[in-house]
Amino acid sequence: MIDTVREIETPEGVSLRLRAAGALPRAQAWMVDLLLRFAIFFVALIPLAAFGKGGNGLAMLVMFALLWGYSVVCEVWLGGQTFGKRALGLRVVNADGTPVTWLPSVVRNLLRVVDALPGVYGVGLACTLIDPHARRLGDIVAGTMVIHVADLPAGQEIPALTAVPLPLVLASDEQAALVEFAERAGQLTVQRQEELANLLTPLTGQRDTGAIRQLVAHANWLLGRT
Repeated sequence: MIDTVREIETPEGVSLRLRAAGALPRAQAWMVDLLLRFAIFFVALIPLAAFGKGGNGLAMLVMFALLWGYSVVCEVWLGGQTFGKRALGLRVVNADGTPVTWLPSVVRNLLRVVDALPGVYGVGLACTLIDPHARRLGDIVAGTMVIHVADLPAGQEIPALTAVPLPLVLASDEQAALVEFAERAGQLTVQRQEELANLLTPLTGQRDTGAIRQLVAHANWLLGRT
């Protein structure tokens, strides 16, 4: 399927663009994860074989954890990426562009059982071809989607700080500029960050490092974070 772009708007009016990943890169990421889990399982069998029947029981627990827990733990702890998704440059996010959390991740992965029917992900493939944002059934129910990391919306790379409301109303282009600064600040030297942040001292009431943190906090608020 051809990758599609989903444009959403935060409650504060900031426009975000999410480029959904199609069926092919998602299938490739799934294969990488499958091979990795098989490798982990067979490596684990080597020491477990020494424990006889007890080892067989432990091996079943390892298989269960790899089958049901691997994707959820990776998605929540590794920023929406299993190792396969990371290799293919993909990431799971909530439909509004925010980082995926435990419940949506659990739901989307439990519903893989349905998406896999009647075999080789028939239901899931059909859903990705029909849905305008290339979501399988699990994503639709969980309210998530898989996007390309290289095309993350503004804000995904912004440090998470306690959101601070803006002290005054900014125009939409000014809001976008503030979010862009917060997103790209990490690519600049500290001196350059401070130089730019100090231009907005009338907005932040602070200078240097304090001004940078204040702008990032405002950006978090613009993106609807708490």
